[in-house]
Amino acid sequence: MLNIIWTGFFLIACVTAGFKLIVQGDQQVFADIMTALFSLSKSAFEIALGLTGVLSLWLGIMKIGEQSGFIHLLTRGLTPLFSRLMPDVPAGHPALAAIVMNISANALGLDNAATPMGIKAMQELQTLNPHPDTASNAQILFLVINTSGVTLFPVTIFTYRAQLGAANPTDVFIPILIATYMSTLFGLLAVAWVQKINLLDKVVLAYLGGFSLVVGGLVAYFAGLPQADMLQQSALASNVILFGLVISFIAGAAYQGINAYDAFITGAKEGFQTATLIIPYLVAMLVAIGVFRASGALELLADGARALVHYCNLDERFVDALPTALMKPFSGSGARAMMIDTLKTHGADSFAGRLASIVQGSTETTFYVLAIYFGAVGIKRIRHAAACGIIADFAGITAAIVVAYWFFG
Repeated sequence: MLNIIWTGFFLIACVTAGFKLIVQGDQQVFADIMTALFSLSKSAFEIALGLTGVLSLWLGIMKIGEQSGFIHLLTRGLTPLFSRLMPDVPAGHPALAAIVMNISANALGLDNAATPMGIKAMQELQTLNPHPDTASNAQILFLVINTSGVTLFPVTIFTYRAQLGAANPTDVFIPILIATYMSTLFGLLAVAWVQKINLLDKVVLAYLGGFSLVVGGLVAYFAGLPQADMLQQSALASNVILFGLVISFIAGAAYQGINAYDAFITGAKEGFQTATLIIPYLVAMLVAIGVFRASGALELLADGARALVHYCNLDERFVDALPTALMKPFSGSGARAMMIDTLKTHGADSFAGRLASIVQGSTETTFYVLAIYFGAVGIKRIRHAAACGIIADFAGITAAIVVAYWFFG
């Protein structure tokens, strides 16, 4: 599947560029494609290089928590849920700890912490994988949950909106929570359908209901805060919670007489090794995405959507935010750039500006995460991971459009 997706990006880009050259007389298109080839390969290496320090840091911290036994305590509360969602993962396995930490970091909007924890989770799941080159059911479920994960504190989006002149930068907070929750829900439903997971189990329903209450409570609390307080408190809560975990790990190690420094160094070495493994996979995926974008294929998709909307005689205001939606599964930085461009072009408080902001916060970057996480463990056959991830993306984007019309239409 990954081979089909990767090859498809190049073939579609070639056909699109050929059409633009022959029919439209665009003699610059192939130069743009070659520029994208070289620039994106350089960017992929720089991203991997930037990840080296972050991976070393957080895998070192994770090793302290693992040796002190603190991470085991964090996972005990979620073991009943994951034992039903991931029956192939034994109770108390280190993968569960990394999964919990990754999901928590994503929920807090801390991408730099979430990525190394996610890679660690994928590596631990790989130790249980009987077919190392093929994604296991547990790995696919984790990846889809990760790419559609709920972000409770989308502070970065608020910051961009504030910088670009939004009267109330946080007015998209509740719509983002609704959209990202729907993305996660549909991603889970898609994987459960393929893997025959029983979501009607009492334990699973209890956890899902509890999570829904937590999200609803957060929505109610932050919706009642003034703009400045909302930004301040959400950012403060994110950082305090994460640093509190770091201090807890170190304190637990000290209490048990464990050498926290040596544990950190051991984990940091693993982070450095992992970063070098990622580079080829990241180069391959980002270059393919860059070529697809440079050829104009992405722009054609947006134009086609606009024509379809006109044909169906529907409100077309959402089409101006589609570039962000179309880019989101492929490139996080590209989608961010599309969102900023929409905010600048149409205004931060325009319908398109608000919708682009909601879309940006609704899901993670599916193919980037797929390349990073599966590349870190050498998986080549991804089975239904991409399809379920795209379903989650589609659900999140659709929900974003619906709630945008609901709140701002």
